[in-house]
Amino acid sequence: MRVYLLVMLLSAAVTYLTTPLARWVALRVGAITAVRARDVHVLPTPRLGGVAMLLGMTVALLFASQMPFLAGVFAASDTVWWILGGAGLVCALGVADDIWDLDWITKLIGQVLAAGLLAWQAEVQLYALPIAGQTIPSAGMSLAMTVLVVVVAINAVNFVDGLDGLAAGLIAIGGTGFFVYTYLLSVEANAADYSNLASLVVVVLVGACLGFLPHNFHPARIFMGDSGSMLIGLTIAAAAIIVTGQIDTAVVSDRQRIPALVPILLPVAVLVLPLLDMGLAVIRRVGAGRSPFHPDRMHLHHRLLQLGHSHRRAVVIMYLWTALFSFGAASLVVLPTLTALSITGAGALVAALLTLGPLRGRIRPSLTQGAPR
Repeated sequence: MRVYLLVMLLSAAVTYLTTPLARWVALRVGAITAVRARDVHVLPTPRLGGVAMLLGMTVALLFASQMPFLAGVFAASDTVWWILGGAGLVCALGVADDIWDLDWITKLIGQVLAAGLLAWQAEVQLYALPIAGQTIPSAGMSLAMTVLVVVVAINAVNFVDGLDGLAAGLIAIGGTGFFVYTYLLSVEANAADYSNLASLVVVVLVGACLGFLPHNFHPARIFMGDSGSMLIGLTIAAAAIIVTGQIDTAVVSDRQRIPALVPILLPVAVLVLPLLDMGLAVIRRVGAGRSPFHPDRMHLHHRLLQLGHSHRRAVVIMYLWTALFSFGAASLVVLPTLTALSITGAGALVAALLTLGPLRGRIRPSLTQGAPR
């Protein structure tokens, strides 16, 4: 555990220290988010925060590769470096978009190529469905499903990145729950060596998000931009896919049977708000006869603002829901199922009261103009 924490702190420190440099570069190259009628922010804000996050992750992984505790992770294969390469590819794509505003088709092609690299070279593939251990019948279908999962995760994070500190905070909180989940299951599966690739990947990502968050929390001095949101989406998707093949359900206890047999539970819990937001946006836009990528101002965070919550309170409420889902799922590892579900249900009631209750200010009129994503 101490090694993982050290790696996380290094990732956070490097990201925090290099973010001002990324901001300086963004100002020089014109990677600035202008203020439009549909936006929430009120001042032009530089982006490219994803570059600092990538630097933090890279330095942390280089350091981790020299740690004896994690030697098995790096000796087994080059998977971790290919994951980092895929993250670098989508980050570079995001940098181009942050500077030149690429069209959605170009970005989608780049995302598919990065996901394909992840599946082909890193061998990060879905070989079995996470429900009941059903194998995927062909290599081609496995590749296609892997690419689909990665692209969906990338765009889900991109869709939800609409308020200061929102995406970084959601992944930092949810990723922490994900780390606890994978770590405890690894300890149960092999007490002699519980180093784990998925745990390493997600803890490095959590560190990068934590290091970026002080610069990004409202009022933000820099946005992560597409360079950051796509980086986050690909990395968390890679960790989720790895988990589906790393837990041996034959060696876990009966009390842990549910989380072991459904290893995708935590990754979905981490991304539940981004996935929900993206799903609702696609249904809403297609139903109105528009492109799924057509911007509007009906995202979950915009609805919280319309309910009367302040910018910061809306972000914190979404943090709360993510913590509830992710740690609720992680609690299945250490608590009886009924107890875990009861606590999660009670937490959901409290979260709902805070979302809809008396802390709200004056309800704002609904706005239908487009939003950034």
